Amino acid sequence: MKIACGTDIIEINRIKKAIEKAGDKFVNTIYTEKEINYCESHDVNKYQHYAARFAAKEAVYKALNKTSNIGRIDWKNFEIINNIYGKPDVKIMDNSIESIDISISHCKEYAVANVVILYKE
Repeated sequence: MKIACGTDIIEINRIKKAIEKAGDKFVNTIYTEKEINYCESHDVNKYQHYAARFAAKEAVYKALNKTSNIGRIDWKNFEIINNIYGKPDVKIMDNSIESIDISISHCKEYAVANVVILYKE
């Protein structure tokens, strides 16, 4: 059994500045349409959600880079979504992965994410 993990922390203000400077170009390079809609639905706190999704994508990227068969990893090869209970989940097309567990948190200044990937034998 192969297990890979990844973690990331980011300053929310860093993501806010990147979005304000590059606008749609930055947002559309990093996030899927569903991720953008989710973040934008949080109006005043949208930058916290963008930062949390960014940290989650970085954590997934770090874990995938270790042992994945996905090939070149692009920001949009996977998606951070919430399940019906509101828990973050990773949507990815990689048949070598058995399961992914992700945790995301954010406060006023920082967003953090941790991911554990269990690969099939």
